[in-house]
Amino acid sequence: MHILYLDLDTLRPDHLGCYGYPRNTSPNLDSVAAAGCRFNQVYCSDAPCLPSRSALMSGRFGFNTGVVGHGGTAADPHLEGAKRDFTSTLGQTSLPAVLKQSGLHTAYIGGFGERHSAWWFYAGFREIHDSGLGGLESAEDVTPLALDWIQRNADAENWYLHINYWDPHTPYRAPRDFGNPFADDPFPGWMTPELLIQHQSLPGPHSAQEVNMYDSSVDPRFPRQPGSVADMVDWRKMIDGYDCGIAYLDQHLGQLFTALQQAGIWDDLAIIISSDHGENLGELGMYAEHGTADALTCRIPLIIRWPGKKSGQIDNDLHYHLDLAPSLTDLLNLDSPEIWDGKRFSSALGGHPGTGREYLVLGQGAHVCQRAVRWSDYIYIRTWHDGFHLFPEEMLFNLTADPHEQINLAAQQQTQCETAAQLMGQWCQSHLDKLPEAKRSDPFDTVIREGGPYHARGQLPAYLRRLNSTGRGEHETELRRRHPQEFNRKD
Repeated sequence: MHILYLDLDTLRPDHLGCYGYPRNTSPNLDSVAAAGCRFNQVYCSDAPCLPSRSALMSGRFGFNTGVVGHGGTAADPHLEGAKRDFTSTLGQTSLPAVLKQSGLHTAYIGGFGERHSAWWFYAGFREIHDSGLGGLESAEDVTPLALDWIQRNADAENWYLHINYWDPHTPYRAPRDFGNPFADDPFPGWMTPELLIQHQSLPGPHSAQEVNMYDSSVDPRFPRQPGSVADMVDWRKMIDGYDCGIAYLDQHLGQLFTALQQAGIWDDLAIIISSDHGENLGELGMYAEHGTADALTCRIPLIIRWPGKKSGQIDNDLHYHLDLAPSLTDLLNLDSPEIWDGKRFSSALGGHPGTGREYLVLGQGAHVCQRAVRWSDYIYIRTWHDGFHLFPEEMLFNLTADPHEQINLAAQQQTQCETAAQLMGQWCQSHLDKLPEAKRSDPFDTVIREGGPYHARGQLPAYLRRLNSTGRGEHETELRRRHPQEFNRKD
């Protein structure tokens, strides 16, 4: 058995041709989707990068592992404590570890563990090839490693190869000589000059005036990444930069596909294509970042082409990305560890949908503290820490009518909010009840107690000066009211 997992960072499904995007960003990915199953409603349970991959590899929600953020206690899994054996539980129950125990040779190419000091990410891999730049890699840094591995190992029996590409991630980094194949293409029409003017007045890191988090500086190494979005020309530059990252990546995937075809294993190769999270491209007033628990950040593509399964399948059920682990073991006729939280959807590959979930609970603890409930046509978002964006406590969007989350319906549809809040509370309580007593707390409580989301800690005093200097000083009073702890910090 040969399995290729393409882990493509920050990839929004609605910017891929196979998901209906009119720009030709992804012909090679689209060809795999046409030969396999495309899942339309898959969401990472925990965003962004570190919490998402922790959930994927451990098979467990961040609520249960404790990994919900990018720094502080919430960036490390819970210690197992006195019951830890000679080897850790993760070393036996991570997705790569389970595959390794089944007889697959497990190999990883990328730089994720180095980027976040997330050494547990490598649990279960027999081979690790670090691409060396800690997340600033471009495809030309990764592809040679992958081609070399394929040349040396393609005809070996029973392997699982996990390749991590970064190109759609900020900063948008397609090389200058790639040009701009979308320069003459129309761009997504949901953004308007009037809406952009409204966004110019909003506060918060990665807002229209601070694409570079807390300022508008531009790194000369990455000219496709704007420092601010002052007008529609800038917005188009940002969209083109993101789409060029996808298209450049797709060309490199074409090189891998050609090498695998030439090696004679293409027809019998299982291919899984997914991401850790999506990207806000102006939605909720956030630009070029994945900083909320909304649908644009948490929805990801999932494409699976499996030997012997039907081609051209489409699944519209709700799934978590961590549902992949038990689905994969089911396809391989393996037992899943009892500790996993996933629910298998493998029957969808054979044309039998109906394995999805009634609703999903999504979380973000790195830039903000938010949880969301995704169900039916809706997403409900509850905010505990707004990351200095002044989000309302409750937001409700009808994603069918409003996929870019422009109209907050919370005030008009309180019944829907109450339904979602009840589902969220029940979900949290059910997981609290399962935790050992020593770990029985909401990890968001830890994030708040340690000073708030990692990317917001200690930033507000200086950021208020910028808001005042850029004509947005009217937000200072409310930001001070919501975040008094930022002015009494001792760290």
